[in-house]
Formats: sequence, structure tokens, C-alpha cells
Amino acid sequence: MVSGFTADAAEKEKEILNVAHRGASGYAPEHTLIAYKMGEQMHGDYIEVDLQMTKDGELIAMHDETLDRTTNGTGQVKDYTLEEIKELDAGSWFNEKYPEKANPEYEGLKVPTLEEVFKTFGKNANYYIETKSPEVYPGMEEKLAEMVDEYGINKDTLLVQSFSSASLLKMNEIDPSIKLVQLMWYTSPAAVSDAEVQAIKQYAVGIGPNSAMIDKEYVQKTVQNGLEIHPYTVNEKEEMQKLIDWGVTGMFTNFPDLLNEVKKGR
Repeated sequence: MVSGFTADAAEKEKEILNVAHRGASGYAPEHTLIAYKMGEQMHGDYIEVDLQMTKDGELIAMHDETLDRTTNGTGQVKDYTLEEIKELDAGSWFNEKYPEKANPEYEGLKVPTLEEVFKTFGKNANYYIETKSPEVYPGMEEKLAEMVDEYGINKDTLLVQSFSSASLLKMNEIDPSIKLVQLMWYTSPAAVSDAEVQAIKQYAVGIGPNSAMIDKEYVQKTVQNGLEIHPYTVNEKEEMQKLIDWGVTGMFTNFPDLLNEVKKGR
């Protein structure tokens, strides 16, 4: 970060991380290679990948533990092999749900593996990877760390996030050089205690709260304690601007092009 007294507001805005949430998921089926590519083209700084694990221990990009919402399959990811999941259509649902954004190219898109994502975008892309439901997938953290090493992923920019502090602590144990972000979910107005902040700082570089429940005081307290703060999921320009004014250091959005416009003052 540029030190406070040298950076003017415009500089600060430029530093705000634009995280393409599940790829540019406002425009294309989430967690497909097309959505990730669009996220890059729309000036997303990060490709966000949610991980689930197949029956045969492969890491795939998918938000839910079940196949039902984003494919034409049904049931739990953990009950299917990668080969079986690769037979599914992970794109047509989007055309049905968002007819105004439908694209025939989305029909028949496949669920990508983490390996395919790394191979497609390369070791120097910025990845923001979430260990999803780690309690369901023993060994998920080890597998992730192995693949990061195998593909020589740039750990200076890599961020690994989770709602599970146990999963993050495990990642920290396996590879202390990987930067971690603690996800937070609030059902009422968010507050974070000094003790909580200090505990999180032991293993994480930042937090990711749900944006609807935070206020300026929450953001300021986090930042003043030296933590990054990347709220999710912010899809309206006014809210993006408000969060920037409050001092967030990044945010997740399904529309990375809109955040890019806000950052450029358009």
C-alpha cells in the first residue's frame, strides 16, 4: 500500500481490488472459463474460484455443494467422479434464467477443474480461491497447496479465502507463504471486536464481510488495524462508490466493468 500521506484519493481508488465474483457472473454462467475470461477483459484484478471436490479427489470450480443449480445434474458433488461431472452442461441454466443475456455459446459449457483454470490463465494471473465446505472434503487444503506449487502460481498475489477459520489455519500450517482472507457472514449489523481483529491478524491479511451489513466504522476499524477488507457482492455503482468512500481495499462484484467505471470516475 502507498503510505497515506503520499497517496491522494485517486491513487487510493486505483488500488481497490476489483474481484470478478465467480468470474464476470453477471454476464456469463458463473465458474466457467468464459466467465473468468470476461472478468479479465472487464478489468477484474482477480479471478475468483470457489472449490468443491469430486468423489475421486479432484478440485473443481463450483459454488454449491450440489450440482442442481448450475448444471443439468442433481445431487452432491462429492458423490460424482470428475468424469461424470464433465458430462454435465454448466451453461444452459444461465440462458434460461437470464434470457436477456442468453448466448448460444453458453450451452453445453463444462465445469472446469482448478487445474484447467491454472493452465488456461497461467501462473501469473491473480487468483482468489475459496475453500468451500472444507469439512465435507478432507484433504482439500493439501490438494490446493500441491497444485499451487505444481503450477508455480504466483504466491505474491494469490489469496485463499474461507468462512472456515479451521481451513485457513490448516492452509497456514501447510504453506505459511500463502496469504489468507477470513470470510465473514453477518445476519445483523456487523461489528468486530479488537480481540477478533487480533485473532484474525494471526493468520490472515484481510477479511471479506457481506457488504449489506457493514458500515463506515466497521471498515475503518478493520483498515486501521492493518487488515485488508473486501466486501461481497457489490453490483450497484452507488454502493461501490459508498464503499470506496468508506475506505474498503477491494470488493467482489458480478459486474467488474461497472467497478472499473466507478474507479475511473465514470
